[in-house]
Amino acid sequence: KIKLRTAIVLGKNDGAFPRIINLVKYYFGGKMGSGKQMFSWIHEEDVARSIEWIYNNPEMEGIYNCAAPTPVTNNELMQLLRKITGNKFGLNAYSWMLELGAAIIGTETELILKSRWVVPAKLTQSGFTFNYPTLSEALSAIVNKSARKQYHLF
Repeated sequence: KIKLRTAIVLGKNDGAFPRIINLVKYYFGGKMGSGKQMFSWIHEEDVARSIEWIYNNPEMEGIYNCAAPTPVTNNELMQLLRKITGNKFGLNAYSWMLELGAAIIGTETELILKSRWVVPAKLTQSGFTFNYPTLSEALSAIVNKSARKQYHLF
C-alpha cells in the first residue's frame, strides 16, 4: 500500500554520517567531485517518525519520499560539516580520486558523484512535520548527541 523512497539517512552510529565525518576529521572535508551535485538526506529520527506517521494514517497510500525538505549541494554539506566540527580546512576530492578509491575498495562512486534531489511533497502535504528540516539542525543534533526526544515505533 505504501512505498517509501528513502534519502541518505544521517545518524550518529551508522550509515553515511560516520564515514563522511571521518573524512572531515582527517582534512578531506572539501567538496567531492564538482561539489554541485545535490544531496538529499534525512535524520534517522525523522525516518522513524515518518514511518510511525504513515502507520497511524491508514488512508495514506502510494509512493512517498522519505527525505528532509531541504536538499543541499555536496559543497554545502562539506562546508557545514567543517563548520560544525571546527575544521576550517578540507582537501577537495576530485572525481578521478574518488573513482580510483572506489576501484580499490570495490565499490561505486554513484552516491557521491550523482545528484540526488528528492523532496517530500506528499509526506508534508499529509501533515507530517520534520524535527530536523534543515541540515544544520540535523548535523548539530548528531554531532552534539542532542536528539530532541527518543522515538519509538508503534
